[in-house]
Amino acid sequence: MSATKYQIFLKTVECGSFTKAAEELNFSQSGISHAISSLEEELGVTLLSRNRGGVTLTGDGRALLPQIQQLCTEYHRLAQQAADLRGMDAGLVKVASFSSVSAQWLPMILKSFSKLYPAIEFEIQTCDFYDQIEELIITGQADCGFLRMPSLKGLQVYPLHLDQLKVIVPCGHPLANSDPFPVEALATEPVIQLEEGDDYEIRAAFDEMGVRPHVRYIAREDRTILSMVSNGLGISLLPELMVRHSPYPLVVCQPPKAFYRRIAIGVKDEKALSNSTQRFVDHVRAWVQVNGFK
Repeated sequence: MSATKYQIFLKTVECGSFTKAAEELNFSQSGISHAISSLEEELGVTLLSRNRGGVTLTGDGRALLPQIQQLCTEYHRLAQQAADLRGMDAGLVKVASFSSVSAQWLPMILKSFSKLYPAIEFEIQTCDFYDQIEELIITGQADCGFLRMPSLKGLQVYPLHLDQLKVIVPCGHPLANSDPFPVEALATEPVIQLEEGDDYEIRAAFDEMGVRPHVRYIAREDRTILSMVSNGLGISLLPELMVRHSPYPLVVCQPPKAFYRRIAIGVKDEKALSNSTQRFVDHVRAWVQVNGFK
């Protein structure tokens, strides 16, 4: 049995359309459609409902999804163990991350790692919220992931970096040179707030300062917030890693009180890591120690 059709199915569910899955996997759209149809014929059930907006899981598809995820996880683990037994520095490492790490660290980490282990391949999954990253690791859909300490699901974590929250304001803002930024201004200025889900990192900082911010906009993407602040739509409170090397002109100010998020890389079980994943985790820790503050 080939696991390829099952992996294509999971990617199609994740993307919500044959077209996007084809782009992600470098397949033709007809190839994706054929693989799904072949899998449905093999299982004797319809897994996906096709419509103009894309695809959605059928009832049978939802029922079988956990087993298919587990099958692909076990197949991935088998392939990794076989590579380890052959003594090869090869395999596929699945990494879950959040946007600021994906943009600011991962390209350089992967570039330096690939010079040492060119045969090891990667699948990167960027998530909006930390609990999504932990869930991917717990379920085996990711081998490791960047997350915030402490782990809510009991993962083995390795501390990497203390990332301070910063106030960002438009260039030319009358309080742009304030050090620190006045706490009363945080309550009166229009705020563009990052959508945090259940993470409550930034909202907790406002609460600790006794500030009820005047939230005018809520956005999920940090680049969107940087652009909005740069265009004078408001101010924001964001982790430094998000605003570092901003593509948009803005001013970074110290908040009235220091707040940090503790970034780590986490795994489900350090004793069960493949050689390729262990090498990557070790490389990340060494790279961040030297380059994380630049």
